[in-house]
Amino acid sequence: MAQTNGCRRAADVPRKQGYISRAEQNPAYRPPGTSLRNPRPFPAIGRGMSSTFERSLSQRLAILLAVIIQIGATFLPQLGLGEPIGDRSDSVRTLITPSGWAFAIWGPLFFGSAVYAVWQILPGQRDNTLLAQIGWPSVIALSFQGLWAIYTQFANLTFVSALIILTSLGALLTILNRLVSFERPFSLAERLIVTITFSALAAWLTAASIVNISASLVYHGVGGSGQYPLVTAAIVAVGGVIAAIATARSRGNPWYALVFCWALLAIYFRGGQESGAIALATLVSGLLVVGAVVVGLKEKANRHHWFG
Repeated sequence: MAQTNGCRRAADVPRKQGYISRAEQNPAYRPPGTSLRNPRPFPAIGRGMSSTFERSLSQRLAILLAVIIQIGATFLPQLGLGEPIGDRSDSVRTLITPSGWAFAIWGPLFFGSAVYAVWQILPGQRDNTLLAQIGWPSVIALSFQGLWAIYTQFANLTFVSALIILTSLGALLTILNRLVSFERPFSLAERLIVTITFSALAAWLTAASIVNISASLVYHGVGGSGQYPLVTAAIVAVGGVIAAIATARSRGNPWYALVFCWALLAIYFRGGQESGAIALATLVSGLLVVGAVVVGLKEKANRHHWFG
């Protein structure tokens, strides 16, 4: 036990039960680690650690509203407002516009988003650390998808729509980064509702951003009608490299890779049938992404992170 000048420190002296020091008798006394605004000791919060602070009601309601905007915006044409997104896409079709069946993926994506919105607002998730970390980025990601749908249905796939979708993608990549670095094991609900949904959304919007940029060029009079297939193929290849890097940096995230390959397959069966360069670019991109998954999941820790 540490001593100073042969005497024990005051902190090391055992206290008798019920003893109150002279300092503690002072009404202005505050225990160490507290403040006037927060009289309770500050909790030590680290990445993946639990917190004594509850998520704000505003965050939980904002997520719910964001999903309502995300899904509800797509129904505007049925109310006579704007044009369907499919019609807008066909008007500025390029060699990398995916086959129509690929867009059926929005069904599972919307379902996952809706489940996430309902689950995160439950009382039991008020102090969920993972939700606290991704809550506000998810508000941006989901609401901007709705904003993109509204704008596109009333305008078209312009550069403004590309900026909107890139904003949503940026928020999704922020979420993906936090999922990758989250330290404690995911619960089953977190794994099914959060990791799969947002990994899939990030992958689909990676591909959709590339398609939107290409369509925007056509809308503004650059290319179109299958012109410049080599340039278009280069865009696909660059997108494939970006997706492969994202997969590798996300510890071989299988859900991200699976959805991005779905998009590549849809491009192959449409633009790839019209241009050999597009077909080759999709195949090479797919191999890069699959390779990143295989390398990443070789590590047991990474497999445990994503599969449990």
